[in-house]
Amino acid sequence: MQRVLRDKRAILLFILPSLVIYFAAVLVPTVWSIGYSFFEGSPVRGFTFIGLNNYLDIFSDRQFLNSFWLSIKYAVFVTTGQVFLGLVLAIFYVLVLKRFSVLIRTLIFFPIVLPAVAVAQLFSKLFEITPQLGLVNSILSSLNLDMWVQAWLGSGDSAFWVIVIMDIWRSMGFYAVLLYAGLIDIPEDLLEAARLDGANGIKLSRFVIIPMIRPILISAIIFSLNGTLKVFESVVALTNGGPGTSTSMLTVYMYHSAFAYNEYGYGSTVAVFLLILCLIVTLFIYKFSRKDVD
Repeated sequence: MQRVLRDKRAILLFILPSLVIYFAAVLVPTVWSIGYSFFEGSPVRGFTFIGLNNYLDIFSDRQFLNSFWLSIKYAVFVTTGQVFLGLVLAIFYVLVLKRFSVLIRTLIFFPIVLPAVAVAQLFSKLFEITPQLGLVNSILSSLNLDMWVQAWLGSGDSAFWVIVIMDIWRSMGFYAVLLYAGLIDIPEDLLEAARLDGANGIKLSRFVIIPMIRPILISAIIFSLNGTLKVFESVVALTNGGPGTSTSMLTVYMYHSAFAYNEYGYGSTVAVFLLILCLIVTLFIYKFSRKDVD
């Protein structure tokens, strides 16, 4: 193996397929989108070069600004829920269930492997009001809370929170397993020493466990933020950006601009803006975490 790893041609042979796929699936579409952002039009009616006009127009576009705000709000709440609940579950696995946590980890992780359409259908049934009450409305009705029975997906505010709940539930198991992988590397004698010093429960988690898994925690936050800022399939499957445009995130607005209204240039501009936003968020968190460590 050492001889193979010293052979540059062997290394190139191993990584070449991944590089080709990455180049074709990521870099080429990214450069293509950046190029489109300087034009208006579509492949059907042709393109016209307009320079930076698309980039100037998005900041006076009320729908773009609304989608931007929705994406930021969604990312903050869903990332907080996913990582926090994932951390709580991971600590629960290690400190309470210990070696008996395999089945629970599997059950909680399972939703992440389900198709987004299947999860969206499940939640649409849970929150439906017609032709029959879904589970949520049925529980509210049985508790004589009829004033809370409503068409949850028919109102912009409530539909947004249903999406938030759905995506937190769907992904928290993934982050629980990710953080659990870091927790099991903490030496048991270190935890035992902390317990002997009187650190239990919250104090043990705050002063021992979290600092020890800080790099993995930061990585989980970055991973979650980038995923939530680029959310698309779950929104389209559950609400398609509706009612109206009340759940139209940046990705949904980008899709509609490019493929529903045939404004490829404008849709590509939104995509480039989202790319820059994800890059800025990643760099900010990385710099903040490094500064805090220093």
